[in-house]
Amino acid sequence: MTLVSFADIRVEFGADVLLDKVSFTVGRGERWGVVGRNGAGKTTLFKLLTGALKPTRGAVARMPGLKITLLDQHRDFGDATSVWEAAAAGYGDVVQLEKALAQQGERLAELGERATESDLEKYGRDMERFAHIGGYDYHARVDAVLQGLGFDPEECKTRPLSKLSGGERGRVGLAAPLAAPADLLLLDEPTNHLDLDTTRWLTRYLGELGETVIVISHDRAFLDETVDHVLHVSAGTATPYRGGYSAFVQQKAERELTLRRAVEKQQAFVNKEADYIRRHIAGQNSAQAKGRRKRLERLPRLSPPPGEAGAMSLLLEIGERGGDRVFQTEKLTVAVGTPPHERVLLKDATVTLMRGDVIALVAPNGAGKTTLLSTLLGAREPQGGEVRIGGSITTAWYRQDLAGVPMDKSMFDVIQELRPLWTRGQIQGLLGAFGFSGDEVLRSTNSLSGGERARVALAMITLRKANLLVLDEPTNHLDVESIEALEDGIEEYEGTTVIVSHDRAFLRELATRVWAIRDGKLIDFAGPFVEWEAAEALREKQVATAASDARRDEKVKAAARAAEKPSGRGSADADKRTLKRRVEAAEADVAAAEGAVKRLEAAVADESLYVGGADGARKAATLTKQLEDARRTYDDAVTAWATASEELERLG
Repeated sequence: MTLVSFADIRVEFGADVLLDKVSFTVGRGERWGVVGRNGAGKTTLFKLLTGALKPTRGAVARMPGLKITLLDQHRDFGDATSVWEAAAAGYGDVVQLEKALAQQGERLAELGERATESDLEKYGRDMERFAHIGGYDYHARVDAVLQGLGFDPEECKTRPLSKLSGGERGRVGLAAPLAAPADLLLLDEPTNHLDLDTTRWLTRYLGELGETVIVISHDRAFLDETVDHVLHVSAGTATPYRGGYSAFVQQKAERELTLRRAVEKQQAFVNKEADYIRRHIAGQNSAQAKGRRKRLERLPRLSPPPGEAGAMSLLLEIGERGGDRVFQTEKLTVAVGTPPHERVLLKDATVTLMRGDVIALVAPNGAGKTTLLSTLLGAREPQGGEVRIGGSITTAWYRQDLAGVPMDKSMFDVIQELRPLWTRGQIQGLLGAFGFSGDEVLRSTNSLSGGERARVALAMITLRKANLLVLDEPTNHLDVESIEALEDGIEEYEGTTVIVSHDRAFLRELATRVWAIRDGKLIDFAGPFVEWEAAEALREKQVATAASDARRDEKVKAAARAAEKPSGRGSADADKRTLKRRVEAAEADVAAAEGAVKRLEAAVADESLYVGGADGARKAATLTKQLEDARRTYDDAVTAWATASEELERLG
């Protein structure tokens, strides 16, 4: 069933054409990823989908009664005061009805026998409507989403929104559309402000979700595991592709190669015909030459694949080599707050950073990644231990909040202050390499988008020529093309790099070692990020299996203890035979359920399942849910067996 279709859409803003000839169809259950350069028109597509913007030409058709939920990049919590209220924003009608039912219930209790038939009928109708619109389910759904995003659902009911950090507000903003009921879920950069674990949870959640999803994202690994269609917004139009992100990249390259060959073939034909016309236009074959000229004039010209205007390129150079040992920590302890109320984030960390390393620093949000960077770079004092910086080490620090970019100055002035002897041409040349051309370089940094400020910050870093590069979430505001340009720059960089990022594709491409903060300890994994991911997946599986086995063993032991209790008074032989049959049947149910659990655990542990893109992700999500159901069935079977055994023992 088609939910939304675009037919020959054109969008104009004044004399400028932003999008033209856009046609695609979204079916129920499909998952679309929207990719393209910043400013290409991705957010405009969302406005067309929701009806907030009307196309200049063409038509957007929506299924009647289509319910759309939107996460945009501007989080708005309305009148909500607590975290839970903000997360439940999509259930406004349900919450109001729930409050009305509570008031009606109190009134009916006060009236007692004096309640009228009309009062009771209204209460019954509202109760029926409450059940129909999900009133008995929404608490569980909101709680599940909040827990998945790293919040305590009970605490969220009293926790004020005003006390949240920026990253926490971003996660609460994501919770509301994820929890809300919808036919079509629109997500604009949902993985911003998420750590690696929460991004993995979001991937699983969307895989299990029955709703249709369209997501704007620059996170290539997330797209590969989540979507089954890609819409590429480029050169003033949007082209649909089938498959995940990797399939899109391959298909796009093949399409461009085919088009380029067709253009070359047509150009060779045009050149050959033009040469014939030039040689024969005034000779004996003049009529034939004139005929060919007319045909050539009417020939529709093919255009070569469009280039990406404003694409970023950067060169990261070092001013001096620096020592082989960049820095070393000795029993480093990092804490926030003041005694006696400080919170220790990291204790007794001893690591060494060597020249040429590319470190991925990973940890859940709030574990202290940015605080550790500040301590390593001398911006804050450690609570204990020390950091020893190597000889001739110079540092360039890309801050997550982009605080290094001055405000109230033009981009031109920002660069000129760093290079006062440069000519205007040199300054414009540098900014041009980061996608800013012409008079655009005179724009104030106050007017820049997040992506534009990020590119200015990177431009400033290239001027430092530092031999230690520290990047705190550098991909947050960049589009895919800019991220790939940054990857190219780091791969060619001759210095040392420390990266904090939730972008798994970025880390897989670059990181040669991993530092992971876990339970207040800094774990130094001496291998690339891809190997660390595999090791972590195995560790998490082992932890989950051990916990499951412990719960299972405890239930079996409890049942065995119950069966060993002294028997009570005897009962009739018929009752004993009935109970024996119940025990035997329950034992068979336990064996069958245990076998199902083991088969599904083996299926979930199959590594080939996790390399199949979006299809593999959905299959893994389905198997995981089946495993959870099978474990519940096993637990119920053990409980039934224990109960029957205990009753039989009591009968003697």
